[in-house]
Amino acid sequence: MTHDTSTLPDVLAGPLLRRITPQRLVLWLVGSRRLDLRLMLHPTGQPPRRLTLHEQRLRRVPVGRHAWLHLIDLPLATPLPRGVSIDYDLKVVGDQGEAGIADWAPHLLHAGAAHPAFVIAERHHRLLHGSCRKPHHDGPDGLVRADAWLGERRDTPAEWPAWLLMTGDQVYADDVAGPMLVAIHALIRRLGLFDEPLRGATVTDSQALYGAAATYYHREELLPDIESTEDLRERFFGGVRKPVFTSANAHNHLMTFAEVIAVYLLSWSPVPWRLIEPQAPALDETNATTFAAEQRIIDCFVEGLPACSRLLAHLPSLMIFDDHDITDDWNLTADWEQAAYGHPFSRRIIGNALMGYLLCQGWGNDPDRLAGPLEEIAALLLQAREGDGWLEEQAHDAHVQRLLRFEGWEYQVPGSPPLLVLDTRTRRWRSERSPKRPSGLMDWEALTDLQQALLDAPAVIIVSPAPMFGVKLIETVQKLFALAGKPLLVDAENWMAHRGAASVMLNIFRHSRTPGNYVVLSGDVHYSFAYDIHIRQRREGPRLWQITSSGIKNAFPDTLLDWFDRLNRWLYAPRSPLNWFTRRRRLAIHPRDPDRAKAGERLWNGSGIGLVDFDDQGRPREIRQLDARGFDVCFPPTRGHERDARAAPARGSVTGPGW
Repeated sequence: MTHDTSTLPDVLAGPLLRRITPQRLVLWLVGSRRLDLRLMLHPTGQPPRRLTLHEQRLRRVPVGRHAWLHLIDLPLATPLPRGVSIDYDLKVVGDQGEAGIADWAPHLLHAGAAHPAFVIAERHHRLLHGSCRKPHHDGPDGLVRADAWLGERRDTPAEWPAWLLMTGDQVYADDVAGPMLVAIHALIRRLGLFDEPLRGATVTDSQALYGAAATYYHREELLPDIESTEDLRERFFGGVRKPVFTSANAHNHLMTFAEVIAVYLLSWSPVPWRLIEPQAPALDETNATTFAAEQRIIDCFVEGLPACSRLLAHLPSLMIFDDHDITDDWNLTADWEQAAYGHPFSRRIIGNALMGYLLCQGWGNDPDRLAGPLEEIAALLLQAREGDGWLEEQAHDAHVQRLLRFEGWEYQVPGSPPLLVLDTRTRRWRSERSPKRPSGLMDWEALTDLQQALLDAPAVIIVSPAPMFGVKLIETVQKLFALAGKPLLVDAENWMAHRGAASVMLNIFRHSRTPGNYVVLSGDVHYSFAYDIHIRQRREGPRLWQITSSGIKNAFPDTLLDWFDRLNRWLYAPRSPLNWFTRRRRLAIHPRDPDRAKAGERLWNGSGIGLVDFDDQGRPREIRQLDARGFDVCFPPTRGHERDARAAPARGSVTGPGW
């Protein structure tokens, strides 16, 4: 295959600011070749610093003939100041001199600015957080709204959030629009992203996959048609049709490593879209109609990418996976794991998505902890680069196996208060009653590690992709489907779905040595809400807040959510006997009503991103949702339950209405 590189820009995506501290800068960037880079830093009130990025500071990892990840990890001998704007520039060094960001990515600059900038906050005083960014959801993009909000505060660095927390489903590897998949394949050809053999499929390799008649809207047909894979076909593809909650479509599920890398580039940067001219494939009438409708939405998504990439170049971001980053219902039950990991093709599909997560999301969260897996994948990719552009099959499979067994995706961020980001996907507590029942989101050992991090802490912010405290009615529906042996139909994964994990988690918060303030930030559910939570029969804390923001570009079906919201308030009113049949009866949970609710709704439905302000003791001072339609939604304390946050909850308080 030949590739025209004459018009390829040096930089394809980035820079993304990742783990940023006064002593260390971590950035992510993708170039079309191995780039020589120089970094300029100019803190307000200080002289500029110019730093050449040597090999020990800049790791280059190829993902194709003309695509290189540039992983920048720069220790600083002289710490950067906190609380001030720090202009920066990445100079690409070439034969004709140096070119800065204003030359190769002017869309990353706010109006009137010469360079992008960042702020290292004094403490975790303000956080942006959200999840579920689905490109073909027919709605606006919360990252575009966040960029506009930040641009209005360009000259007031004290107002900038300390972090942008992306709490799951940053990409949808399992639910891809037809036009997006066509663009993915066009970009693979343009950049020469690496190919791979495929074992256990009806196609022999990635090139055969891209050219197969079933590659658009019918990928489930590529599984071998034998009796032993019927269970896999149902759980990996058919199991995503959920008549109660969503209508997700896995028939364009990403399969190869190249497809995963391409979707990250196309989701985070406008530049790759300018390099390709995707052509609609031959489709039957039904799929052609779907394709045309999706094309309109994808076109709108692409229009917002300059703003999204500008936000990611100004705010340091922390990320954690949820299921759609890898595949729907990932590790939902022990039975699911046996089916998915027991087949070489589905194991490779999951492994490729996890490899993409490591390179594009995970490494930037904690480079030290992920140094080992990065070394392994870099060796595999360098071998492909030095060879014929194909990933070696046995080395690829061996790396996938090791990555699937890796424990260490969770991480902590020191600060005031500290951040604890949980892995609720790979360390699951499998049901002892039946392999078909939902697993606990974290196993005993992982929960023990969480407890040790919480003991005696004055305040902690916990990032849990799925809400720890959710909507009782929806959890009850999920439980009924799980009892019927159909947990895949309703995404029956919540903290209360597994008795052991739920009990341990609640006991952690009730422990006598957890007297502080704990805020849980979550996403996943495609609607937003906020709760104030108190432990019953305890004069001394802890105080908890569950704050959920979802989705960045996704939403729940309006009518269905309205009914769930209304029925939940009726069935779980304060004096309802149903409250006494839940595992949270030792908690007093008070929901906050969104100020734009029309008829007492507790759940806010609409794409956007959450914004939480914290006081100096780590308590949420203001909870907002920056709705992508251009307005703010506030969640003030519920009338009748507003208290001085320093006072202990009264003994014998009752669960709030509907929760």
